Amino acid sequence: MHEAREQVLIRCRKLGQLSAKSIRHVHRHQFDEASSLLREAQAEAAAVRELLSSHPTLNPSYLHDTEKEMVEAACVLAIALDQPLPASAELGSQTMAYLHGACEAASEVRRFVLDLIREGKMPEAERILSQMDAIYEELVTFDFPDSLTNGLRRAVDALRAVLERTRSDLTLTLSQQNLIAELRRGRE
Repeated sequence: MHEAREQVLIRCRKLGQLSAKSIRHVHRHQFDEASSLLREAQAEAAAVRELLSSHPTLNPSYLHDTEKEMVEAACVLAIALDQPLPASAELGSQTMAYLHGACEAASEVRRFVLDLIREGKMPEAERILSQMDAIYEELVTFDFPDSLTNGLRRAVDALRAVLERTRSDLTLTLSQQNLIAELRRGRE
């Protein structure tokens, strides 16, 4: 059991590292690399779940945080590529890890939106903001005690703040672009 616990800890650490690298590759628009790292992360998660199922006395919370990172990576990639979010069953994740991971993904793609704004790709930025909104609207319906959701309410409240800042940044940029266009038309 001690050896299994050590393997779980090592594999969870690797799972977290692979997930973080996948997200970094998404932000660099290196989607093939991000997908490859995500597949590796999913294999690590499956190996951890197998170890945990062989030793039911081991604490499954070892997996929760790193599995959440894997879900976040999968959702960030899906949002960036304008694909449907993967289902919890597709990723093999625990329900709470999935919900927390989706919540963090919605916050993480703010960076992607800001990059798109700087590049002048406003329709794409609006699309991602819409997806952030959709995730928030789903998560806000999980109105259960924190003891059941591992603090999901706080995470969703934090997402709301990120969402509002992102909406504000996008709205301000669009308003400025409209004002500049009006000023240019006025000169003609």
